[in-house]
Amino acid sequence: MQHAKAARVVIVGGSVGGLAAAHELRAIGAEAAVYERSAGRMQARGAGVVMQPEVEALLVRLGLSAREVSVELRERQQLHLHGRATRYAAPQLMTAWDTLYRVLREPVAGLCYRLDSALTRVRVEGSEVTAEFADGSTTQGHFLVGADGIGSATRRLLDPATRPSYAGYVAWRGLEPESALPGDLLEVLTGRFTFFGADGLQMLCYLVPGPDGELEEGSRRVNWVWYMNVPEHDLPRLLASRSGKPYTTFLPPGEILPDIAAELAATAEASLPERFAQLVRLSDVFMQPVFDLAPHRMVADHAALIGDAVGTVRPHTASGTSKAFADAAGLAAALRGWTPGQELPAGRLADWERQRLLHLVALSRAGIDLADRSSLGTAGSRRFFVSE
Repeated sequence: MQHAKAARVVIVGGSVGGLAAAHELRAIGAEAAVYERSAGRMQARGAGVVMQPEVEALLVRLGLSAREVSVELRERQQLHLHGRATRYAAPQLMTAWDTLYRVLREPVAGLCYRLDSALTRVRVEGSEVTAEFADGSTTQGHFLVGADGIGSATRRLLDPATRPSYAGYVAWRGLEPESALPGDLLEVLTGRFTFFGADGLQMLCYLVPGPDGELEEGSRRVNWVWYMNVPEHDLPRLLASRSGKPYTTFLPPGEILPDIAAELAATAEASLPERFAQLVRLSDVFMQPVFDLAPHRMVADHAALIGDAVGTVRPHTASGTSKAFADAAGLAAALRGWTPGQELPAGRLADWERQRLLHLVALSRAGIDLADRSSLGTAGSRRFFVSE
């Protein structure tokens, strides 16, 4: 008796969303191969990650609990420019991008995972899809998944009219070893989700696991993000790098220009509570502009988009990672039982696309509403780094 041939799925994008898709597809019997455009070690573009049910569900299936990869917080505190912090109980689990990447990557060490693979073309011929890469190499499969983020080459090839737009503000970030920070500062931040807001800015901070997933006191990291309104015409000045390498959606650690770093420190001193200003001064800062990309399309011929390749949600929803995991799980469910030689389960794929788009559109609107309440990206609110 002949067994049905397993479907081979080509996944474009090797971040946590692409790895989640690999796990979900392997669970339904498909073969997965991952192709990542980065040439070397991947940069953690989002440092801290709020543990959400969609992420926890996959971890459990991999034999892990959320607590094994998370720092537990016990309360929230709001800092003020003047006066004592306001605190209240709010238990929460926090993990990190690189922690999730490691625990997703290790179980599939034998998986085809190819770096330096920038997608340039997708061809569908009958029941096979061919991906072509910038180095001239190609790969064939029976289905292709675009999990390659907001700058998705897959989306540009499948839906070239859809492009991200700047939301009007940026996210300055830091990810510092707790061992490198003074004890009095750690005493204020440890075990708490700490935040502050004012016209045109918002800052928040919490601890996450160490670089190798360490959870012991002294081995963890302090993760912070500072949202700030910046005019679009001033973005190139902020994204200019020490190395001279051009950046458009992410400025890595170590690349901020000295004059921008000095201006950022002065702005922190003038605009933030003393503890947050101190944290900014002590950090190796990196930065991401915030972009909007409205969810529009997820399914094409023998291909699908997931995560930020489909559309973005503002970071205030704390669901950028979890939506990619949910997309991957739903796509795998729609493809369950399909084998090469059969017609694609078009009805199930259409149902998956419709349900996910409804959810993503609502989530996107909720994120914009949260940003508006914090005067981020809104007309008439305070702006920073305004050129003369």
